[in-house]
Amino acid sequence: MKKSIFKFIIPVALVFLTISYSCKKYLDKAPVGSLSAMVLANKAGVDGLLIGAYSMLDMNAGNVNNGSTWGAAVSNWHFGGIASDDANKGSNSSDQPPAAAIMNHTVDASNEYVGEKWAVLYDGIQRANDVIRELPLVTDGSVSADYAKEVTAEARFLRGVYHLEAAKLWRNIPYVDESITYTAGNFNVGNPGPVWDKIEADFTAAMDVLPAKQPQPGRANKYAAEAFLAKAYMFDHNYAKAKIALADLIANGVTSNGAKYALEPFADNFNASTKNGPESVFPVQMSVLDGSAGNNGNPGDVLNNPAAGPTTCCGFYQPSFSLVDSYKVDSETGLPLFDTFDNTLLKSDQAIAADDATYMPDSTTPLDPRLDWTAGRRGIPFLDWGIMPGASWARAQGDAGPYINVKNVYRQGQGASTSDNFGGWDSGASTSINFNLIRFADVLLWAAECEVEVGSQAQAQVYVNLIRLRAADPTGWVMGRLTGYGLTLNPKTNVMEPDASKPIVDNTRPAANYKVGVYTGQIANGTKDYARKAIWFERKLEFAMEGSRFFDLQRYDPIFGGPAAPGYMAATLNAYITKNTGYPTEFFQNSVLQGAKFTQGRNELYPIPQKQIDIEKGALKQNLTY
Repeated sequence: MKKSIFKFIIPVALVFLTISYSCKKYLDKAPVGSLSAMVLANKAGVDGLLIGAYSMLDMNAGNVNNGSTWGAAVSNWHFGGIASDDANKGSNSSDQPPAAAIMNHTVDASNEYVGEKWAVLYDGIQRANDVIRELPLVTDGSVSADYAKEVTAEARFLRGVYHLEAAKLWRNIPYVDESITYTAGNFNVGNPGPVWDKIEADFTAAMDVLPAKQPQPGRANKYAAEAFLAKAYMFDHNYAKAKIALADLIANGVTSNGAKYALEPFADNFNASTKNGPESVFPVQMSVLDGSAGNNGNPGDVLNNPAAGPTTCCGFYQPSFSLVDSYKVDSETGLPLFDTFDNTLLKSDQAIAADDATYMPDSTTPLDPRLDWTAGRRGIPFLDWGIMPGASWARAQGDAGPYINVKNVYRQGQGASTSDNFGGWDSGASTSINFNLIRFADVLLWAAECEVEVGSQAQAQVYVNLIRLRAADPTGWVMGRLTGYGLTLNPKTNVMEPDASKPIVDNTRPAANYKVGVYTGQIANGTKDYARKAIWFERKLEFAMEGSRFFDLQRYDPIFGGPAAPGYMAATLNAYITKNTGYPTEFFQNSVLQGAKFTQGRNELYPIPQKQIDIEKGALKQNLTY
């Protein structure tokens, strides 16, 4: 349980609940060893149950069915990241084969990660339902009517979050509310189709009751519920209703701390020391140094750190060439190059020369500065760790490329308080960097999408430009231009030679040639197709490596009601596969993607775990494409 969520609540109850929930394996077998409902029929018990429901937000599959901590990661680095054009898995197919199958679109119903994600989400749903079921049993006067309403609203909010996450992956899911209990080995709940109306009803009910301000930042407030309602509307393609909710969030929304929603410096969203800021619409609270052996410190991303340098493991989830090249901009306007960004590679010879002391990064190509807060590149400062050296920090460059993830790595100067070893084997892998399920940039760009579909393209341009103006602010750029290397005497030749361990850095200059322009009528006065392309590309840049790209492509595709051209998702990802498996093999093999194909009408969704279909004895049906 995370002490950062409710630091004040009943440690004894938490012990009991931990014992209870560690024995429960929902959608697997009947719970054993759980506490009697009557034992928990008091305020302390209800609060403990609510904490248990919140605690599943980090989606640590290690707490359910003895799964891996990363198989169900809240960041969706696998289901939303490597399955898209954002990133490569890291290493080859033999290491974490479930991830390789997700990346190359050969995933099937036996995939371990798929099973772990399902188990985590429905465990969270049942925990939320347990809260609602428990409240009527409290008769000792410790829970007031008003408090019962608020707790019910929080539980319905959490139930909505978990169902929404499941709907993104599988679309056709069983909706499980408090009236449904686990009996005779299963739930006997079918999945005849999407359940957007039920998810939206949970968020609406939560929004109507929850206060604007909460005593702890990890608790949902009314605006978090409204934001998730808007997100559900976006996946449901109900742009008119989403537009109303998003407009209210932009005008009136505040965080659980009471801070008015606002864009903060981009990098602050990925910094443990600035978490729960004004951009955090709903953050999953992470904590370290709390006696959990790192299990509360973003356990789903413990594989996704540099293979050396800040941590010792493991070099998974490495940004793709395609993603890095997406940050190139037009030299005149500073706008993205939607159609030509991957015509040529940004200078990436670090994939060949591991220790070339004469290497200098590209300092002329105009780039969006968000690149270097998203992808670690050789010759560029990596947070406060110094110049990223290249191959020694980027695992298996031939298979995964030369770039490394940045957003989930802690700052060196904060390491003593914001990082932890994970399980005693992965040094510094656990961090207290929150993961934002929704941030204010989401709200603005969703609102821009709605304006294109059912409103004003001029207003859509305003929203997009707010995001770009934040990126254009030089106070938020990575500083430190590599200008050369110091010399060391080569004893064999008795000649002074450049030494890669002695970079010379001009800290008064930006690390690269950063340039960001705003739209000056192209969205406002252009076609709907152009406006969509601009907004969708802005989401790609803004939310790269945050696990949203696959689901955005899914949401745009008309197979589920999106406004893109038929086959949009398949065409985008197959073009990416062709491009990223076509480089010279001595440069980049990308063996996991070789021979891969995204199959239209199948791979837009994930298969429902076969184990769950077997357990439900006919009530649960596989997605038709599998």
